Amino acid sequence: MKRENSLVLFFFIVLILMKVGQGQNTATDVKVGIVNDVGLAHSNTTLLCINMSLSDFYSSHPKTRTRLVTTIVDSKNDVVTAAAAALDLITNKEVKAILGPWTSMQAQFVIEMGQKSQVPILSYSATSPFLASIRSKYFFRATYDDSSQVHAIKAIIKLFGWREVAPVYVDNTFGEGIMPHLTDALQEINVRIPYRTVISPNATDDEISVELLRMMTLPTRVFVVHIVRFLASRFFAKAKEIGLMKQGYVWILTNAITDVLSIMNETETETMRGVLGVKTYVPRSEELETFRTRWKKRFPISDLSVYGLWAYDATTALAMAIEEAGTSNLTFVKTDAMRNMSELQNLGVSQYGPKLLQTLSRVRFKGLAGDFQLINGELQPSVFEIVNVNEHGESTLGFWTKEHGLLKNVDQKQGTATTFSSWQDRLRPILWPGDTNSVPKGWEIPTNGKRLKIGVPTNSGFDEFVKATRDPITNSTIFSGFCIDYFEAVIKAMPYDVSYDFIPVEDVDYETLVYQVYLGKYDAVVADTTISANRSKYVDFSLPYTPSGVGLVVPVKDHVKRSSTIFLMPLTWVLWLISLVSFFIVGLVVWVLEHRVNPDFAGPGEYQISTIFWFAFSIMVFAPRERVLSFWARLVVIIWYFLVLVLTQSYTASLASLLTSQQLHPTITNINSLLAKGEHVGYQKSTFILERLRESRFSDANLKTYGSLENCDKLLSKGPAKGGISAVFMEVPYVRLFLGQHCNKYKMVQTPFKVDGLGFVFPIGSPLVADVSRAILKVEESNKAIQLENSWFKKTDESCPDPLTNPNPNPDESFRQLGFDSFWVLFLAAATACAIALGKFVFHFLKEKPDQRNPPRPLWDRFLEPDQNSYINKVTKREFSSIPSVPENKPEEANSSNNGSQN
Repeated sequence: MKRENSLVLFFFIVLILMKVGQGQNTATDVKVGIVNDVGLAHSNTTLLCINMSLSDFYSSHPKTRTRLVTTIVDSKNDVVTAAAAALDLITNKEVKAILGPWTSMQAQFVIEMGQKSQVPILSYSATSPFLASIRSKYFFRATYDDSSQVHAIKAIIKLFGWREVAPVYVDNTFGEGIMPHLTDALQEINVRIPYRTVISPNATDDEISVELLRMMTLPTRVFVVHIVRFLASRFFAKAKEIGLMKQGYVWILTNAITDVLSIMNETETETMRGVLGVKTYVPRSEELETFRTRWKKRFPISDLSVYGLWAYDATTALAMAIEEAGTSNLTFVKTDAMRNMSELQNLGVSQYGPKLLQTLSRVRFKGLAGDFQLINGELQPSVFEIVNVNEHGESTLGFWTKEHGLLKNVDQKQGTATTFSSWQDRLRPILWPGDTNSVPKGWEIPTNGKRLKIGVPTNSGFDEFVKATRDPITNSTIFSGFCIDYFEAVIKAMPYDVSYDFIPVEDVDYETLVYQVYLGKYDAVVADTTISANRSKYVDFSLPYTPSGVGLVVPVKDHVKRSSTIFLMPLTWVLWLISLVSFFIVGLVVWVLEHRVNPDFAGPGEYQISTIFWFAFSIMVFAPRERVLSFWARLVVIIWYFLVLVLTQSYTASLASLLTSQQLHPTITNINSLLAKGEHVGYQKSTFILERLRESRFSDANLKTYGSLENCDKLLSKGPAKGGISAVFMEVPYVRLFLGQHCNKYKMVQTPFKVDGLGFVFPIGSPLVADVSRAILKVEESNKAIQLENSWFKKTDESCPDPLTNPNPNPDESFRQLGFDSFWVLFLAAATACAIALGKFVFHFLKEKPDQRNPPRPLWDRFLEPDQNSYINKVTKREFSSIPSVPENKPEEANSSNNGSQN
């Protein structure tokens, strides 16, 4: 809008405000001043809102005793003019309150006049936190302090994990006021501010371009912008022209810009596509919607901003406070001592001011911009809106509340706000600069051709960790290996882009290579570099990405002796003896119980003895030829069968394990055994391991170094007798590789020395260390780490398991012979059954009455005779009687058969 048209609108507003003051003749006029930058679009909007506020208030309160009479003065966007205008209003117009001024710098001088003259200053647009430092109780701010939004900005930065932020602000009181609060908020989440970009309010396009080019050459890609609207439109136009609005950049705007996005034209917002912003939240209400409708009808070419709503509410609050204060003491007092002073010093003191101060502090109502209540002289925000500038203007991403942080919906419950796991759970989809949906990493190091120089040794000696090959076509060095692939995986997991080049380093030991990082020759070292206390004096290490410790690896040998008597080893000699004796006892018991009733256990003496032995051993294979007829004999045999079954199965399992399993035992069990025997040991070529071995009292004559795992295997295979070694000390990552190839020959028995494992090397104080360490944790928690380990540490011997998860691939079989203690219950049961059966047999045998027809005979003779009274003999006779008779033509066979049965 041109200046001439703005002046016409200004006079139109003045006429309207004058008519508002001509309401009722019974009301007392109270003079109020308005200091504003007349002619600017946003200022004219607030003046129109002031007019509508007074009109609405007095139309809804027709019986008021007071009526505001406004006097508008043009501050002309100048601090001195604003101060002069305020001085004129207080001194000549004797206004009881002042609305405005527009900017924080103007307000700084006006506040001091209000403090001296006791005239309340009510601003709806001065947001600088510096104004609170004036500590004037006559200054009221019907808007939000800029510092109130820094926690919302902090929440956004924390949500996406950005580690560095560069503020961009205007070089005046308004811009500088937010910086201490923003710095403190970012320090709470450990976010660095590496530099600041300060833009002059009167900066030319060339000066803005210079600052933007400087920002482009620095690694930080996250910017917080706190500048005024007209400077912002030029700033982002240049940023887009230079290339700072492409993918990878993050721009976060304060509400100084986002609150006026609605009144910016399409060309201005187009340059800001993809930026985020913190915006003042205005809750929806019927009153607000009605006001917006009226506004569009009356001023269709003018857009309404939150500053207009604050101006409306501030005017309503002032009218309510003046009505409550009444009309007494509407005078200014000037003392005689002031007569000879300058006009600035000759300010009168308002007698109405203290009363108005009290009533204005108590005003509370629901305004267009939300609940209106001045706490400590200003509004207290509790919610901010998070917006995103896109092709449609702006869209709401979510909200920030003081109680719950970032939320998708302002009315979201607290219970659902504590379970979020990603930024998508807290904000809606975002369009980033460059029209991309991927979250920028926030940092690129370095830019403009400067890349990290990463030293990589070409003489590692372990190709699985670092391997350097020469490309015959390009003559360049190609690096591969576990360390290289792991570093590349870590870089991909970083929250920002890191550009780097691998620099081959030939014929340099690791100590020298690490020291060259300290000297600045290299920006980092990627190799199988051990983290040690001595090296940490010169460089910083990332977290270890391999297991830690130094392992003691020794040969193993089989302790099982394959002799011809190995079949006797499963059982102890006591169990062998008890088992053999038990066999004979059970055979004897069964013979005693069966002799008198069972023909299978009868016959000549030699035959009966052989029957006892035969029956005892045939039970072992569960195939006795003789039948068992008596009940108690069968009970004894059943119990003995069960014992023999358990015993034979246990013997078979133990013997099979003994014959088929290896019992591999280490030749050395710990470091003390090596020291006691004065053995020769090998060690990995490392200063750290050598010093620790010397500290452990190993002599240099007994120490041998090896250059590769193949050489280590040769030395261990020879043994000390042939000029080899008895054991070897190597770091756990190499143990994993070594045992993966020779698990059947060697074993790690101890980790006598502690070490932090392998890490990446950076200069002391490098900001990459913390982020690389966090990225290492991400890789470790993902499947990528397992994939890399399986790829590079694949076992040469496929039968070898992982020596770390299963450190003993051929577990030591600590063989235990089976003894009597494992079977005594079964033997006891068999012995009890035998004892009961024999006791019952003896009792009934002694109880038998001798035949009266024959003279008495000895007990042994009676025992040898068949028991004619036994039911078994009766059953046996019936069985024999059912057999067909023998033909008469073979009497010899019949006689011989009868003779045998009698015997």
